[in-house]
Amino acid sequence: MPTVPARTTHPLDRRGPGDVELPTGAAGLRCWVGPDRVATLLLERPERRNAVTGAMWRALPRVLAVLAARPDVRVLVLTGAGGAFSAGADIAELAEVYADPASADAYHAGNVAAEEALAAFPRPTLAVVRGACVGGGCQLALACDLRLAAEDARLGITPAKLGVVYPAVPTLRLAALVGPARAKYLLFSGALLPAARAELFGLLDEVVPSAELDHRAREFARLLARRSPQTIGAVKAVLAAGPADAAAALAPWERASRTSPDVREGLAAFLERREPEF
Repeated sequence: MPTVPARTTHPLDRRGPGDVELPTGAAGLRCWVGPDRVATLLLERPERRNAVTGAMWRALPRVLAVLAARPDVRVLVLTGAGGAFSAGADIAELAEVYADPASADAYHAGNVAAEEALAAFPRPTLAVVRGACVGGGCQLALACDLRLAAEDARLGITPAKLGVVYPAVPTLRLAALVGPARAKYLLFSGALLPAARAELFGLLDEVVPSAELDHRAREFARLLARRSPQTIGAVKAVLAAGPADAAAALAPWERASRTSPDVREGLAAFLERREPEF
């Protein structure tokens, strides 16, 4: 098992000792993999509150495919640089995008492809949110498995302020997470919820003081990296399949578990009163 420091002081949006940066092919999108088996995807356009460009949307599925193929990646953290997660799609691009119906169709298809690639990532995904998490930024955060946020976070989905028709995939994902009534509240109003209320809505899983966010997120990501990939993979497969196909989705995981080392290691570690090494 990799040895990592108990508490790391460098910010989550900065590379640390031993982190290996990977190319993304898009300005404003960075990626690195740490010795703790945690990969970080960083939205890095702080001068625009990390607004996501078309190039960034298009690059995300390729970058995620590279990370999914790496055995040294157990967890993926998605966060933003500086004081914001993401203000959403880059509004400066939208006037040009909406000048032509075909370009608008292609743009939204790229957004949805990025969201679905993130939702389908085979290992746990954790959005770490501070400041603004709005529109397309919130779309990406909700595609992650889990969301941790600072007390200063504000979340909202704002197509009704722009006259944009929100795609079906993120609309249904939002409704599945918070329920139809709250999805309507958010989409009809375009309201920005403070972190405490967003947690009550079900948009966030945990809210911590701003000064503690980086440490808590890193600590939790490392905990997930130490858990059984077999167990986590099975859970993700079942929940992605839905009730009708859950048994079929689980079957290959169950078969593999009968001969894989994870159960033996987990039981041995419990009996020996030590941490398992999966």
